[in-house]
Amino acid sequence: MCAKIINDDSGFILKQAVAAMQDKKAKQIISLDLSNIPNAVTKYFLICHAPSKVQVDAIYDNVVEIVWEQCGVKPFNREGHENSEWILIDYFDVVIHVFLEDIRTFYQLEDLWADALKKEYKSDD
Repeated sequence: MCAKIINDDSGFILKQAVAAMQDKKAKQIISLDLSNIPNAVTKYFLICHAPSKVQVDAIYDNVVEIVWEQCGVKPFNREGHENSEWILIDYFDVVIHVFLEDIRTFYQLEDLWADALKKEYKSDD
């Protein structure tokens, strides 16, 4: 049974997910605000990468844990955890992508949504 939702505001979920990524030393953290793009599937994409599958898993685990603790929200859907190359965490209005570095470079997801408002977050490199 899920606990009562504490705060399911998409901006708050985004903020907590960014903090969780920063805590696990994610690289090149960016958000794409898709709210002004017609027919966009979500309000925000949050994207980062890591140099190893172990770190991709650690980022994923921390995002899910922190968003649950701080917001009381569990992901609607999760994909890619089996191979840890590209993990997608879906919170409806916030869709999170945690990539292995070379997979992010190959897919260039940011370029597919070039019309979105892009925000970069500080990461401790």
